[in-house]
Amino acid sequence: QVQLVESGGGLVQPGGSLRLSCAASRNIFNTHDTGWYRQAPGKQRELVARISFIGKANVQDSVKGRFSISTDNAKNTMYLEMNNLKPADTALYSCNAHSRFSNGDYWGQGTQVTVSS
Repeated sequence: QVQLVESGGGLVQPGGSLRLSCAASRNIFNTHDTGWYRQAPGKQRELVARISFIGKANVQDSVKGRFSISTDNAKNTMYLEMNNLKPADTALYSCNAHSRFSNGDYWGQGTQVTVSS
């Protein structure tokens, strides 16, 4: 089992920045693909960025150049650095870990990001 806990969300003005954190209960980044998803009201959940168990990172086209994903194995934590935030980025952001070697698939409870003036 893996527990994931997100933090770092909040209210920010357009053009501002936030860093989201996803703390895992144990070291998972060498065995799990991990990613950040978001869901805005009335919309489907979408993948924002992901990093594979071998460290290959990808971000969605709509956030490319503004968001970046990273992991810190020593802290068992994944980050989503978000810059130049736009109102369209407003959503509940959740982290996910999917095992490459078992059926394990885990979600955090989410952290709300609101971009508004």
